[in-house]
Amino acid sequence: MKLHLSAPSNKLLHNNIQITGSKSESNRSLLLQALYPNISIKNLSNSDDAEVMQKGLKIENGVVDIHHAGTAMRFLTGYFASQEGKEVTLTGSQRMTERPVKVLVEALQNLGAEISYEKNDGYPPIRIKGKKLIKSQVSLPANISSQYISSLLLIAPSLQNGLELDLVGKITSVPYIKMTLALLSQIGIENSFEGNTIKVSPKASVDDVSLVVESDWSSASYYYSIVALSEVGSEITLSAYKNNSLQGDSALQELYTKFGVETQFEGNSVVLRKIENPKEQKVQFDLSNAPDIAQTIAVTCFGLGMECHLTGLHTLKIKETDRLEALHTELSKLGANIMVTDKELTLSLSDTMHVDIAIDTYNDHRMAMAFAPLALKVPLYINDAGVVSKSYPDFWKDLEKLGFISKTI
Repeated sequence: MKLHLSAPSNKLLHNNIQITGSKSESNRSLLLQALYPNISIKNLSNSDDAEVMQKGLKIENGVVDIHHAGTAMRFLTGYFASQEGKEVTLTGSQRMTERPVKVLVEALQNLGAEISYEKNDGYPPIRIKGKKLIKSQVSLPANISSQYISSLLLIAPSLQNGLELDLVGKITSVPYIKMTLALLSQIGIENSFEGNTIKVSPKASVDDVSLVVESDWSSASYYYSIVALSEVGSEITLSAYKNNSLQGDSALQELYTKFGVETQFEGNSVVLRKIENPKEQKVQFDLSNAPDIAQTIAVTCFGLGMECHLTGLHTLKIKETDRLEALHTELSKLGANIMVTDKELTLSLSDTMHVDIAIDTYNDHRMAMAFAPLALKVPLYINDAGVVSKSYPDFWKDLEKLGFISKTI
């Protein structure tokens, strides 16, 4: 599916958008529900990632194919390793077989898990024979993806002796670790996070509880970008969001003030308003705690003719694609002056913005969605736009609702 996008006839935008539940919260909640079946979940994500997570959790033996869902790969590795009597081969797409899992696998093996590699050492597919894990102490590098850490924390209360996890070095993605611990607290699991040590107490059962999944702040980033690139006076209302969010990407509220966007909470909704054009020519953000919004911010800056220097992006190289190199390639096509390293991105001022360029998505929904708002500035094509439908089924419909002109080629 190739999509041609162009700007609404009126760039003064006003509309209401319903965002599906957070994938991050949904997949954490689903794993906890598998461990404690009397947990109920509301506002579950309707994404492909949540769907494959639900399917995977129901499998007792055989092959579990999680396609492109990196979160499901990490979380299910921990889950199946701790489930005595279950034996599965965990695999995914070609890109998934290139994404490392060795750090997590070794940590689980140190706890007593039985896991082996089917092909390449350190990478999926992996064969897991579930066992009762008795050991309760393990360490991990602190600067790795928080999904490795959360995979261990989520199964920790189901382990006979709980878990003491030591993080070695400088911790990154702290909000996602705190999200996991907050969910544990909500279901009555005792835990602590002091210095570089996290402790989770064991608990055989929990009281009946309902977990309400907040809408996804990563998804909100694309609407922040749309508002930033629209005319002053534009306003988009998104639901449903919490002022005291568990999600690291809620940092959007502060970051997008640099682009003239004001955030206001009204009940369970958040209102995004373009109140002014940017006052600064350059922004510098450390996105260690919210790397998934780097693509959106880089495209926003390019669309506004601003420079940016983004740091803390080391985890982007092992996502659905190498997102830093992908950004470099696609923004360069559009005329951007951009440099990337293995953990930083620098965008310099550019005199040109090319029209009707075809943006490749690399089978990564965030690439497609991050570039789509740029149609407010120049018409463009999105190649393989169907990848978005699996993760955020309503996104293209939302753009049409906002007046974007789209045509399937």
